[in-house]
Amino acid sequence: MFESLSDRLSRTLRTITGKARLDFDNIQDTLREVRKALLEADVALPVVKAFVDQVRKRALGQEVSRALNPGQQFLKIVQDELTQVMGEANERLNLATQPPAVILMAGLQGAGKTTTVAKLARFLKEKEKKKVMVVSADIYRPAAIQQLQTLATEVGVEFFPSSVEQSPVDIAQGAIAQARKVHADVVIVDTAGRLHIDEALMAEIQQLHKAINPIETLFVVDAMIGQDAVNTAKAFNDALPLTGVILSKADGDARGGAALSVRFITGKPIKFLGVGEKVEALEPFHPDRLASRILGMGDILSLIEQAEQTLDKAKAEKLVQKVKKGKGFDLEDLRDQLQQMQNLGGIGAVLDKLPGMGNMAQVAEQADVTRQFKRMEALINSMTPAERRDPEILNGSRKRRIIQGAGVDIQDLNRLLKQHKQMGKMMKKLKGGGMAKMMRGMSGMMGGGGMPPGLGR
Repeated sequence: MFESLSDRLSRTLRTITGKARLDFDNIQDTLREVRKALLEADVALPVVKAFVDQVRKRALGQEVSRALNPGQQFLKIVQDELTQVMGEANERLNLATQPPAVILMAGLQGAGKTTTVAKLARFLKEKEKKKVMVVSADIYRPAAIQQLQTLATEVGVEFFPSSVEQSPVDIAQGAIAQARKVHADVVIVDTAGRLHIDEALMAEIQQLHKAINPIETLFVVDAMIGQDAVNTAKAFNDALPLTGVILSKADGDARGGAALSVRFITGKPIKFLGVGEKVEALEPFHPDRLASRILGMGDILSLIEQAEQTLDKAKAEKLVQKVKKGKGFDLEDLRDQLQQMQNLGGIGAVLDKLPGMGNMAQVAEQADVTRQFKRMEALINSMTPAERRDPEILNGSRKRRIIQGAGVDIQDLNRLLKQHKQMGKMMKKLKGGGMAKMMRGMSGMMGGGGMPPGLGR
């Protein structure tokens, strides 16, 4: 999400950030391009108008004319206003009530609501240390109840059984009563997907809301539907007292307009982004961090948080000790590093969060680096432990066996061995205080347009 918008805005703003003096004409030209970029990204027209007007007002005021670097000050204004449009800061769920705290999930058909229920349950269990129960009040789709039961088992939370013969109100009230008995902290109620024009179904969810009085009523909307996401969020907000929005499928080929518009149009905060199909693919929504990423400034904080949660610290420490002692960097170490990168969402996701590397993330995707990594991992898995420890023993027959086992070409194996050798040399430099020297070399490489292995091809 935001690739094309980020690219357009970065190019547009690059022309103005280097200027020593800003005047009405160059500000107008830049804002015209910014306006076009936002409209093409499916941002709602009232949002674009308000955003551009506010940036113009601030840019033509004393704030810029007195700045030491007017161009950079202009960029800061754009970042501040983007953040403001999306809601200033992350708004956490409000669970401050007599347990169980009830969360009601609403949304259109096909928005990914049931999967989002499981993701949210996992998030609350893992990050907030809550005992969570989930229940399906979708009496129109028997598969939905089954799907939620399977997902509840996968994420390790309580599931309250329901059937299509029951009414949604009876199901939800039964789950809340059971949650009290088992001392659950949170109950998440999944509901049937409905169209905002379906009066009977909208009346049903209004009745359900009144009966259970949830502390949080979250609207799940598909980021892929662009401008319509804002319209449907507004319709649901008129029918229900929403407390927040979850944007699902935000990792897809979406232009990003919904994320920039929903808060402004509905007045309700985006609380989470669904960024993949897996149950762990749910991120708290930080407007300031997202504004930074849109403008090509990266998102180091999110990357650090993600690394802390997903990386295997024991393996990392083991490798550090190994390098310090001057022991060789073998192919098992390389495989561990590849797996750690996949746990962070792949090299594209990592580069996207690094300042100034947004374009490189697109290059990585085009070069299909993730597929290359998987190929490398398959090759290492086809080797014996002895071969992984000492690739020098690989002769012709061993190589043939490995590429047949991995289903790749001999060129792929030779490339892997060459890259491993280069990394081994780099690791040797780390022994005995060589870390600073290597970091200087890497920063020089990046400054000169260097690329990670495999991206230069």
